[in-house]
Amino acid sequence: MKTEGNRRIASKLSSFSVYPRVFSNWVYLVIAAASAIGFWILFNLFDQLLFFSPIIIFYLPPDAITGFIISTINSILLGVVISLNVYVVKNSRFKLSKSLISGSSLGVISSTCASCSSIGFLLSSTFGGSGVLLSSFLSVYQIPLRLLSLALLLFALYFAQKKISQTCEIRT
Repeated sequence: MKTEGNRRIASKLSSFSVYPRVFSNWVYLVIAAASAIGFWILFNLFDQLLFFSPIIIFYLPPDAITGFIISTINSILLGVVISLNVYVVKNSRFKLSKSLISGSSLGVISSTCASCSSIGFLLSSTFGGSGVLLSSFLSVYQIPLRLLSLALLLFALYFAQKKISQTCEIRT
């Protein structure tokens, strides 16, 4: 019985050994950092916290702190998930599946506040009344949708980590 318990503990700890294996290569560190910074800039542009015209200005009002913290966590997780997915695609011999990309794309889509930016005006002008309804829905449920995207990114991170730790055909 002790060996079964030790095997379970060892298998759970071996799943955390994925990160030193992936991020020991500087290419995956650069991919994670560049994508995290890129999505952080994109999320803050959509939330109208970061402005580039006429000069670079970052403004964080007190009512946007919660959304800013969640979007920052989402952008960091997104960078790690993208880097792990690139590692999986480059180092294993399986076909690209829909589940590999769906977690990352759903995390991006649900993390941006469509009604808080100019996308809300595009929705309302394109779709009329239904666009206004969708924009107000996204505005009211912005924080729960961002928390949902955080959960989706955590699931994507878990499954990418599981895929790397359980794969048998890794090229070195």
